[in-house]
Amino acid sequence: MSAWQHTLGVDHYFIVSTVLFVIGLWGMMINRRQIIFMMLCMELSMLAVILNFAAFAHFKSDLFGHVAGLFILTVAAAEAAIGLALIVALFRLSDGNIRVEDMNTLKDSDKREEHKTS
Repeated sequence: MSAWQHTLGVDHYFIVSTVLFVIGLWGMMINRRQIIFMMLCMELSMLAVILNFAAFAHFKSDLFGHVAGLFILTVAAAEAAIGLALIVALFRLSDGNIRVEDMNTLKDSDKREEHKTS
């Protein structure tokens, strides 16, 4: 084996996963106005967790990490579908601007009136 051929250890996967998670967390904390960008950052964080599970499962020769990764991927897909449905519903009710502050427009108007009077 030559000097430039290195094997990837679990620490390499952990570093990449940490960088992805920090980018996702940073994106959610910095940009709180655009909901689509927040959802993308949340997905990036979940993919970082999946990468950790898969790497540790591979190096421990255990199937649990892969199964847990599949469950997390399923939850991420469901979260993306529900979030996209909410975004479409909000877009139909709004004037073309989708902001996180306007998410309360999806509430029932009767409940909003009760909340304002109490």
